[in-house]
Amino acid sequence: MKTGRRPKALLAGLVLWMLSFYTLAQGQQTYCNPINIDYTYSVVHASRGLSFLSGADPAVVPFRGEYYMFVTRSQGYWHSKDLRSWQFIRPQSWYFESSNAPGAWPMGDSILLALGNPASAQSVIYTGNPKVGTWRGVPSVLPLTLHDPALFVDDDGKVYLYHESSNTQPLQGLELNPRHYFLPAGENKKLITLHPGQHGWERFGENHSDTATAGYLEGAWMTKYKDTYYLQYAAPGTEWNVYADGVYTSDAPLGPFTYQEYSPFSYKPGGFIRGTGHGSTVQDPWGKWWHYGTMVIGVNFNFERRIGQFPAGFDQDGQLYANTAYGDYPHYLPSPDNKDRQSLFTGWMLLSYNKPVKASSVQGDFTPENVVDESIKSFWVARTNKPGEWLEVDLEQVSEVRAVQLNYHDHKSNIFGKPDTLYHQYLLEYSLDGKNWKALVDKRDHRGDVPNEYVELPQPQKARYIRFTNHHVPTPHLAISGLRVFGKGAGKSPATPARFSVSRATDRRQAKLAWQPVRGAQGYHLYYGIAPDKLYSSVLIYQDSAYKLNALNVNPAYYFQVEAFNENGISKRTKVVKVK
Repeated sequence: MKTGRRPKALLAGLVLWMLSFYTLAQGQQTYCNPINIDYTYSVVHASRGLSFLSGADPAVVPFRGEYYMFVTRSQGYWHSKDLRSWQFIRPQSWYFESSNAPGAWPMGDSILLALGNPASAQSVIYTGNPKVGTWRGVPSVLPLTLHDPALFVDDDGKVYLYHESSNTQPLQGLELNPRHYFLPAGENKKLITLHPGQHGWERFGENHSDTATAGYLEGAWMTKYKDTYYLQYAAPGTEWNVYADGVYTSDAPLGPFTYQEYSPFSYKPGGFIRGTGHGSTVQDPWGKWWHYGTMVIGVNFNFERRIGQFPAGFDQDGQLYANTAYGDYPHYLPSPDNKDRQSLFTGWMLLSYNKPVKASSVQGDFTPENVVDESIKSFWVARTNKPGEWLEVDLEQVSEVRAVQLNYHDHKSNIFGKPDTLYHQYLLEYSLDGKNWKALVDKRDHRGDVPNEYVELPQPQKARYIRFTNHHVPTPHLAISGLRVFGKGAGKSPATPARFSVSRATDRRQAKLAWQPVRGAQGYHLYYGIAPDKLYSSVLIYQDSAYKLNALNVNPAYYFQVEAFNENGISKRTKVVKVK
């Protein structure tokens, strides 16, 4: 009887697979950090006139086969069917004041949520219908002030809360009683503290340069994998390029915990947009792991931030990693095809870096060169925000264009909250000679809010010139921090860097790396780790042929490699160098 049904079952499975493949094929297959969602304008500093979009501290959780992403002070949250695209939900009931650093977890037929509240303590809230957002609070208040809470429900149904954001207090955890209003079921335990004298990456400041100020310990997240509990935490501060996530492990949800010397496992100090701290780790529908983290802009205010998404996983030894190499270049989205890909990096290179650029107008010192310098902190401002203002980039050679990222910037925006008037309209054109133009992406009738717009072309397009023309922006100024063009150049990939050397300083938290400059290279990518076959950490470096790495742990030996890259491709890596 069972064998008689098998052909029908196989046919049904094949039909479902074909439908899934067809559905995936209709949309973009790639993404580019920061992820392009409709972020919310901060209201915290409205009285000071500080207007800026921001999104940080993402808690991404599965629920009923789909996903929800909760983000600091966003007046709502986002929903996705498969981690490929996100739609904002304005909940029917919400807790506006108390919405810092949300901690979420599914439990039975509900999503639990704990929200950090610097002003006072609060209760756990929950909903069984997050698409509508009818949230309820349990009739009790936790007897502690919550900073950066994280919830975790174990396989046995026990509920745990982890919390703290401080440069003086340890990260703490406790069990909650779900049968008694989620009140504490035991003592509040001190779990871990920072040890910047042993862990270089926990030191405060840009590139860990501030040795006088204590770093912040915050942003807890718990993942259970093969009976091991991975307590993830962020340091040293969300405003720095080196904001990262480290990890302790245990065989019990409240420890004792052991520091993992490969920390930080999520680290991105270089590139267009930097930082990967205070995040969450989640599996996609096809079983692959992803890590979401906080990336910094920090121009209008220190806490002006965005969300990044990175391929992640656990290796054969249980080491947790997040792959941030070329982490703000196009990568493949979660997909059933990922199982056959060794890397989710598309290999599409940056064609626009430091290329000639001109504009219709300029306001003050915010010149058009800022859109091609690979820094989200610098930007061009047009004289007006009216239709017709334009930017034009000369790629200097006919190249194969595969995708374009357009990053708008908030310059004196004077917008607060999430008004319904936020949308962007534009036209992208291409040309081979700078005279005859054809449409590349036409969104002049678009009504979406796309502050970090990314468009993958349906087919590769040969082009030398790319021109952006504004049609509408919601802000009083047209400001752009990056017009980034990706694809393949027509030249040769650079050679492998020669004379690669690494010297560890007397302070073992630091190492100096140097190599011979490579002709035609845009930059270099450094890889390192505590085993020769586990070089999971990386740093992207433009132009310079030397780097001072301040993020090492004192105890282990380290292994290093470097490669060169340009618009045409990537070199082979150097031999692995070991430094004790």
